[in-house]
Amino acid sequence: MWVLYALLSALFAALTSILAKIGMADINSNLATAIRTVVILVLSWGIVFFTGKHQEITTLSHRNLLFLVLSGIATGLSWLCYFRALQIGEAVKVIPIDKFSAVLGMTLAVIVLKEALTVKAIIGGALITIGTIVLIL
Repeated sequence: MWVLYALLSALFAALTSILAKIGMADINSNLATAIRTVVILVLSWGIVFFTGKHQEITTLSHRNLLFLVLSGIATGLSWLCYFRALQIGEAVKVIPIDKFSAVLGMTLAVIVLKEALTVKAIIGGALITIGTIVLIL
């Protein structure tokens, strides 16, 4: 089931990029990010309340909150940089370079989370890295 969600994530991320590029015409990229963030906020909390999961807030530990807040900060900074790059750059170049985050994420998963690195992951990461370098040059 995780593969389906991962593929849907990729589809929606692709749509996000194209729709954002169109929607940011003639406006500041930070304003565009803020508008998008409000939509995400409303959508996310709507789903949480609709599914009744809001009651689980009281079970969160300080560690949960700390790392979710840090993740939120990293997400916000990522979006601000991504939207600015998308606004001033070509989507056909910005989008795949942004996906270099997969290699960085894989590297951090090995270092921080102590996850195993497979030969397939190394080959895939190397190909993404090569593709990123080609697009930057």
